[in-house]
Amino acid sequence: MSTERRRQRRELPEPIWTRPEPGSRRAAYTREDIARTALAIADAEGFEAVSMRRVARELGAGTMTLYHYVQSKEELIALMDDHMMAEVVVPDDEFSDDWREALTQIGRRSLAAWRNHPWAKDSPPGASLGPNGVRHFEQSLQAVAGTRLDWPEKLDIIAMVDEYVIGYALRDAEIAEEMDRREWIEPFTDYLDAQLEQGDFPQIQALVGEDGTRATLERFIEMTRDEGRFERGLERLLDGIALDIERRRS
Repeated sequence: MSTERRRQRRELPEPIWTRPEPGSRRAAYTREDIARTALAIADAEGFEAVSMRRVARELGAGTMTLYHYVQSKEELIALMDDHMMAEVVVPDDEFSDDWREALTQIGRRSLAAWRNHPWAKDSPPGASLGPNGVRHFEQSLQAVAGTRLDWPEKLDIIAMVDEYVIGYALRDAEIAEEMDRREWIEPFTDYLDAQLEQGDFPQIQALVGEDGTRATLERFIEMTRDEGRFERGLERLLDGIALDIERRRS
């Protein structure tokens, strides 16, 4: 994360949600309007394109008018984060009573939110814990309520699933960028072949086999585009959690 991004993501001295929205007589825009506009700019052009001036222009307002609703760039980012977190919250009528399915629902929606807003990979959403962040946390606790574990263990499970999703999303974005720049394949093939000739990497040599390094790399690229990887990894993680829950109960 850049130094500027870290500075902007500092904890707010007074979260914007502690203040009521401007009264209806002066409120031409809602916080949701502002957040949605800022997200649209970031999604289309990257986070660096987001500014108070740019958001005001897209809304058809003056910059000083926007400051009537949002006092700083930090507050604008907080609104963006929380609007993104709304995408993670599962509708109440769809939320499963089964802890495993509930965590799967949350994980899927979390990954979708990351993919919808690729610029967010430089700064995880929800750090300011706005209303939707609180709803997400409440829903996460509700998901693990049926495990009958102690609070630290429940929080540990929530953290594990979050970390898996975030790690997958970050790695997925990095791999996608690298795979799109296919000019690396030829020189890397030559380099790897030279390394294998030394005979010091039997496992890699076995992986390459008779197909050759280039074909193996092409196969690897196809594997990275397999959408089933996320589901398989999440299922394996939940399998391990289920076994741990059973062991603790007995």
